[in-house]
Amino acid sequence: MTISSRRRSTRQGGFTLVEAMMATFVLCVAAAGVLLPFSSGAAVRAEGMRMTLGAKLASDLSEQIVNTAYEQIVTTYDGYAEAQGQVRDASGTVFTDLHYANFSRDGSCEYVYVPQEAGTTEANFIRVTVRVYYKGRKIVTLYRLVTK
Repeated sequence: MTISSRRRSTRQGGFTLVEAMMATFVLCVAAAGVLLPFSSGAAVRAEGMRMTLGAKLASDLSEQIVNTAYEQIVTTYDGYAEAQGQVRDASGTVFTDLHYANFSRDGSCEYVYVPQEAGTTEANFIRVTVRVYYKGRKIVTLYRLVTK
């Protein structure tokens, strides 16, 4: 038996350290390519949930304003503001759920004249604007026209 054949027969099967490291690297790259869309999808889903909740908060405040007597809307809700984490429900109770912790909202109301009312002294419409913010970034603006 020659020396070279003896070396071949004593070598056991398996991977060398370099081969194992290369296989691990290829596996990591493949896993990252598969998992990346899932993490992006989760971020988009979370943003959609924030937008939906923001639209509901804007709608709730808008309904609260519309259900106020016409003569009191501007004096009560023009300049209305709720600080971040201090958003209230219709009964005036602050939401304690963590989903609402980073939301804030404000509202403004102004009398609006339409061209047909040019000669009248009293406006028949109020434009209600409700804005909802998430961590200080505006995510929803809702406009509503209220009449007597």
